[in-house]
Amino acid sequence: MDIGKIIRDRRSVFTNQFSGERISDDLVWEWLDNANWAPNHYHTEPWRFNVFTGAGLHRLFDQLAMQYQTSAGDQFNQAKLDKYEARKSQVSHAIAIVVHHSNKPNLPPVEETAAVACAVQNLWLSVSAHEGVGGYWSTGKLVFEPAFHNFLKLADNEHCLGLFYLGCLKPDGIKPQSKRQPIADKVTWINE
Repeated sequence: MDIGKIIRDRRSVFTNQFSGERISDDLVWEWLDNANWAPNHYHTEPWRFNVFTGAGLHRLFDQLAMQYQTSAGDQFNQAKLDKYEARKSQVSHAIAIVVHHSNKPNLPPVEETAAVACAVQNLWLSVSAHEGVGGYWSTGKLVFEPAFHNFLKLADNEHCLGLFYLGCLKPDGIKPQSKRQPIADKVTWINE
């Protein structure tokens, strides 16, 4: 498959489209190895990935459910809480995406955050190159809370940037379609 097609076919495939079937750990390792080849200034390789699967998924979703119940207040929605329980049987792997800031002089933190985003794009494109699987990068305020930081046992120079959910598509699952506005609407050429 050519890279242009993989890029254009990349989609967010959500947990309700997952069958609950497990993706092999070897394949996830391959995708993470591809993520490891992202560009990064000073070769700091600031990406860190905490992979949850099996019983680890239950711990993850129990943590998120607990944080939601604690912080939702008047905005509490039982259906949202139920989604955390459902994900335990839908998701194959969940990957906490972490930036590890090196504190190198002359290296703005945003550059390391951008490098992690490039690593995630490598991961996403790797997933997209395989039939029958999908994933998406999810953020939301819960992953930015101190309780989640503590759950992941992150150092002071580390921050979670979200979770990447992986799963096998249901037999009748269809990757969503998408479109983009023309690139010409977003580019300015400066010739002089």
